[in-house]
Amino acid sequence: MLYDLRTYRCRPGALARQLALYEELGLEPQWRHLGAPLLFAQPDVGDVNSYVHIWVYRDAADRAGRRAAMMADPAWQAYLQATAEAGYLISQENSLLTDVSFFSLPPRG
Repeated sequence: MLYDLRTYRCRPGALARQLALYEELGLEPQWRHLGAPLLFAQPDVGDVNSYVHIWVYRDAADRAGRRAAMMADPAWQAYLQATAEAGYLISQENSLLTDVSFFSLPPRG
């Protein structure tokens, strides 16, 4: 399995507005192409102006294909444009992770 861990940092005080924008415009097209994430969360302590999500793929080819389809979707492009115009995000960090030998994510129903 390939896990795509994404961390987004927002301007102080803008997290709720960014999440509302995502829920309104980004959630449906992203989840339609990528499936539901393993995790979508925000910290209670630490960098409280951030949120994370983890997407699960079979492998790099699966990730590339699903992300290419999402990027070609006009609804996703509209969300990206609205996000850029809003200016709530200040950084993004991505990590691609694989299982260690003794761990495997249980099948998702």
